[in-house]
Amino acid sequence: MKHSDPQGPVSFMANVGRLPHKGLSVVIEADAAQRAALAAGHELLSVEKYRAELLVAPWKRNGVKVSGHVEADIIQACIVTLDPVQAHIDEEVEALFLPEASKLGRQGFEGGGEILLDAEGPDSPETFSGDTIDVGALAEQFLDWRSTLTPASKAYRSRPLTIPGPRRTNFSKSCDPCWENPETRPD
Repeated sequence: MKHSDPQGPVSFMANVGRLPHKGLSVVIEADAAQRAALAAGHELLSVEKYRAELLVAPWKRNGVKVSGHVEADIIQACIVTLDPVQAHIDEEVEALFLPEASKLGRQGFEGGGEILLDAEGPDSPETFSGDTIDVGALAEQFLDWRSTLTPASKAYRSRPLTIPGPRRTNFSKSCDPCWENPETRPD
């Protein structure tokens, strides 16, 4: 796992060289300065709350499994009106890591082999070097993924829409705050 900024606002370097059998519990609760840095780093108006609860546990022979969840309350700008839009994030975190020299991590790549990927299945393990993994940066990625969804303010979502075409029809359709449903997007 390589990051250009190893000391992000919620960075937590977990020593995975000698993990307890039951794993290492990590709780990251961002203070005001960390939340301001998270907001600036993710182009948000503000981060009102940020908490990550993670378990860093041994996996297979030399691997590491990080699981838990990230919870945050964020405010971002509507892409149309620039009005503040509140969002609550509660995302499960699960990631596998293997040492760079691990044979399991190279399986399928040597000798031109094929790897079959299941879009609905678990992600492939990431590699790490040394004996630490920045689990804070991993948790922060889930904030970044969720906050990139397109927010729309209630005023914009509840406005009547005019659909051009042979028959002009005015209708009001409530859109999901993050426009996750393509059928309800006012394109």
